[in-house]
Amino acid sequence: MILIDDKIISDDVVEKQFVCNLEACKGACCWEGDYGAPLTDEEQEILVKIYEDVKPFLTAEGIAAIEAQGVFTYFKKAKEYGTPLINNRACAYMTYDELGIAKCGIEQAHKAGKTDFLKPISCHLYPIRIESYEGFDAVNYDKWEICSAACTLGEKLKIPAYQFVKEALIRKYGEQFYEALEGAAASLNS
Repeated sequence: MILIDDKIISDDVVEKQFVCNLEACKGACCWEGDYGAPLTDEEQEILVKIYEDVKPFLTAEGIAAIEAQGVFTYFKKAKEYGTPLINNRACAYMTYDELGIAKCGIEQAHKAGKTDFLKPISCHLYPIRIESYEGFDAVNYDKWEICSAACTLGEKLKIPAYQFVKEALIRKYGEQFYEALEGAAASLNS
């Protein structure tokens, strides 16, 4: 394990290799699983504020799910708030591109300049998951079978998971944290 400030980072974060391979998986993480994307309290407030700007980028099914459930929902089993789901499956914010690859409607609105919010940090960080406890965060690598093509591509390109999600880690914890993580990874690999 790696300790940086109040974060405990699993060795897998620097040892496992990962690069999303959307041509292979088609963005399955947007429609697989039991819960929507985990949301922070701040993200819940943001989604309330930006929904009308994001709405034109969503599917009719996504809009119907959001308008029935709200812009976020509480998942009792997971004990956390997340994005609502369409028929207990796909994220309500999911859209498809012309190649049939799942995309985030929130991110599409961001790219179009309609909102400053990129997308939920839990999505941006994947395959890294963060659990917050009293006094520290546990930063872990999440292995999911639907991402096997991403693991294969990461191994081929020799890109560790933490490097793949560099932008998201900096967004979450700042540049100084990322530099410290890079230094720790270099020490582990030497």
